[in-house]
Amino acid sequence: MATTTVLLREDVDHLGARGEIVKVKAGFARNYLLPRKLAVEATPGNVKQIEAERAALLKREARERATAEAQSALMQNLQLTFERKVGEHGLLYGSVTAMHIADALKEKGYEVDRRRVHLPEPIKETGDYTVTVRLHRDVNVEIPVAVRGEGDAQTEGAAEASTTEATTTEATTTESPSSAATSEGGEDASGGAADEASA
Repeated sequence: MATTTVLLREDVDHLGARGEIVKVKAGFARNYLLPRKLAVEATPGNVKQIEAERAALLKREARERATAEAQSALMQNLQLTFERKVGEHGLLYGSVTAMHIADALKEKGYEVDRRRVHLPEPIKETGDYTVTVRLHRDVNVEIPVAVRGEGDAQTEGAAEASTTEATTTEATTTESPSSAATSEGGEDASGGAADEASA
């Protein structure tokens, strides 16, 4: 079967990375790679052009990787929370999709194509999840995603506040007996001193 040599202008799954020169089936190159500008054919007549374009692609690749690594560092402590209406057994009315996650990241100042959000299927239940965002071929970041029922966040906050208040009250109550003991001890000491004076 006829093959041809091409320079990849973009990453192509199961084939190669941007800037690589690979051999592919002639039909695949003609019908898919070349029309979509994913590659350019490498021939004896355009060797210099191919080498110049390859050098430019590799520089672009290095810049994009450095940018992705910097962005990954900024996103390390990021966490996303979604509130949705919930039916029985914690099932959502609707779902949380890769597009929702990309939009939430955009609201926080991170422009990420939804196709880079690795979510095998939409989230349809409440719970805690970890979603992988592929910023670059070699740079991924794990984002914790919490999906809650509407009002659960406020309920959790109120419960935490109530627990804190109860702890404070308990601490105050615990201090009272010791204060009373101190008071009683003081009275005994005063009484003892009075008795000694009478004697």
